[in-house]
Amino acid sequence: QGVLLTGLGTFAVVQERFHGEEEVYMVRRPVFQLDSDALCLQELAFPTVVIPDGVKIKPLNYRWLSQATSFPRHVVEDCVQETILLYASQLSNRQRLAFAFKDIGVLSCRDDVLCMRFYYECVAGLESKASRIALLHT
Repeated sequence: QGVLLTGLGTFAVVQERFHGEEEVYMVRRPVFQLDSDALCLQELAFPTVVIPDGVKIKPLNYRWLSQATSFPRHVVEDCVQETILLYASQLSNRQRLAFAFKDIGVLSCRDDVLCMRFYYECVAGLESKASRIALLHT
């Protein structure tokens, strides 16, 4: 239920309990835990996200990406790592560019705060019953 992008962070789906006026909702929502050790983020603030211990985290599946894109695995691995290094370099040089993840959301930096903003469709696709609650807490 989670994917580690070495050097950037971990995307995961967490399940949380929220109390409504008359009932309790179990809500699945996406989270992103930044790998603060890997990026040079001396001047940046970022939300602290803790992924619960019970969430299974797997490394990015480069073999699957290789098959899906028809590029050799080593090319896919190099491309992902170079992209992460480029983004970290831009952040450390005070270039505040957005990093878009297709169908997931955008990692952006505003006013020296680095934040992952998930697309509505991503959140709503995880939680059909209580999507508004999930959206409010994401």
